[in-house]
Amino acid sequence: MKRARKALIRGLLGLALLVVVLVLADPARVASQLRQAQPGWLLAGLAVAIASNLVSALRWRALAHWLGAPVAARDACRWYFQAIGLNALLPGAVVGGDLYRAVVLRRASHATAAALAPGWSVVLDRASGLWMLCAIGGLGAAACAGVLAPWLRLPAGAFAALMLAGTLLWLALPWALPWLLSRSRGGWLAPLRAAAARPDWRRQLVWQALASAAVQVLSALALACGGLALGVALPAAVWAWAIAPVFLMAALPVSVGGWGTREAAAVAALAPFAVAAPAAVGVGVIYGVYGLAQGALGALAFGLPRGADGQAARNDQY
Repeated sequence: MKRARKALIRGLLGLALLVVVLVLADPARVASQLRQAQPGWLLAGLAVAIASNLVSALRWRALAHWLGAPVAARDACRWYFQAIGLNALLPGAVVGGDLYRAVVLRRASHATAAALAPGWSVVLDRASGLWMLCAIGGLGAAACAGVLAPWLRLPAGAFAALMLAGTLLWLALPWALPWLLSRSRGGWLAPLRAAAARPDWRRQLVWQALASAAVQVLSALALACGGLALGVALPAAVWAWAIAPVFLMAALPVSVGGWGTREAAAVAALAPFAVAAPAAVGVGVIYGVYGLAQGALGALAFGLPRGADGQAARNDQY
């Protein structure tokens, strides 16, 4: 009951925030923006968003295989897109979909409940995406320093230098992970210490960096296509900056599927670039619809789970 109550509260909070954002942006103007959306750009954005998550699924598969939980590419893609559907519908942002992936991977690989590879594959996959999301957002912010710095009452040069320095340090952090882990004593970090000590650690890290960079570039392009569908044409650097606050806010476990938090972040991130609130809210809504569409299309394209593993997966879909 407590879990159900918390889920209900999160859903109501997200709904309330979405209503507030829509009211402040003028619902009639938001609806007008969405009615005028160009279908070609909408479809292009959906196609790019699907491509982004296909790369994400293969990135997760590589991590799972590396950690000792091999999975077929088709299964990894199927479970990943089903998780997207859960994320778009369940309270708790990405938590529901991530838990689903960990459970079905454990069942499919016949791992025991104590096995750590399935869970760690999801945790590290999420960390890999977050790492590159913040890095690309930082680079975008540096490139947009002339616009963003005055809003923060900072000199543009100092702001750009700060963003670049912080981004470089952030990108370097995983390379220092083996050294940092060797000085930690937490027993729960033992699997990560063992993985970092493997000779192929750096090769896996390079693959994760490249895959995550591709994911975030494609995600920024999908967000830009949503903007272009509404007539919002901005430089690539703006969209590189915008994905960080928009996607981070959407991932907060205070709403259902990021609805409300994503749109509020879009308004705040695009306001310095003279994007009106109704158009910014529309961009957030379109990206949210992309998530819903991918959950549905993923289930249709990759099929529902079959057999014993499929039965276990169905039982864990809450």
